[in-house]
Amino acid sequence: MTLVIFTGFILLACSLAWLFSYDLRIKVQNFFFILISQSKEKFYSAKQFTQQLNDAAAPEQLQSQWHLQQWWILVAGFLLFSSILIFAFTRPINPTKIEANYLREVDPQIYALLDGQILSPPAEVEQSLIEEAVNSIRDIESSVQAEAFNPGIEGVHRQHSYTDLLSADRKWHKMNPRYKQRLLMVFKIMQERYGYEMVLLEGYRSPERQNSLAGNSHITRAKAFQSYHQFGLAADIAFKRNGKVIISERDPWAMQGYQLYGTVAESVGLTWGGRWTSIQDYGHSEYRMPGLRKTAVMAEQLTAEGQLLAEHGNEAFE
Repeated sequence: MTLVIFTGFILLACSLAWLFSYDLRIKVQNFFFILISQSKEKFYSAKQFTQQLNDAAAPEQLQSQWHLQQWWILVAGFLLFSSILIFAFTRPINPTKIEANYLREVDPQIYALLDGQILSPPAEVEQSLIEEAVNSIRDIESSVQAEAFNPGIEGVHRQHSYTDLLSADRKWHKMNPRYKQRLLMVFKIMQERYGYEMVLLEGYRSPERQNSLAGNSHITRAKAFQSYHQFGLAADIAFKRNGKVIISERDPWAMQGYQLYGTVAESVGLTWGGRWTSIQDYGHSEYRMPGLRKTAVMAEQLTAEGQLLAEHGNEAFE
């Protein structure tokens, strides 16, 4: 708006100066008369030159007009070169193609499983739904009636610190594509084959948060850089039913979903936490990447790969 007002003011000032100054009006008129006359001369010259070029293209003029025919070659070459440049710089870059090329080089297995089709992550689950799920599971865990909700699995539940979920990182781009695409394939199969909609509870986990959680042996015994979360190669998930996030394994529907989730996750090369004997973590899966060195440098490298690919994809559409 400021630019429009400023431009209007400049135009108004120029118009007033032109109206009130006789000398300025004469100079402007003479300038346009000269410009028009020169433009006519240049137009006629260009027209004559174009006619000569057209005549030079005739077969009978091949020998006598060869110097003009060179212009046709230059014009054709310029147009061809320009079209190549325009195509190269204006062709849209598909962010999924960037990730596909990356996976084809570093992880041919998942690239083959995807058959070249790169999956896009769903929208991040709303924080309010996580808060509602945490409050709901607190009520279930603290109620005596909850023990009868599914007594067949009594004693095998992992003791969660559900409050920590409120500050968990649920950004998909912080996960390494090797794991992210496997998990997205699991999401797709669970939805299409079994009707379970899944949500991401936590993906990347900082070393500081990992050490904090390791203080409770009922949650995890892995310290910083001992967990695959720090490498963007692990995640915790839950299910969504009727618009609500369901976390508790005491819900028979959710427990059945976790069992299916484990089977599907293992089918795409992931390790499922529900198989563990010490702490059964039904919503957890991880990709145990061959040759992985559990160091801070490797963690930074693997998580940065996902973020760089996401940034390049976004830049392509800016």
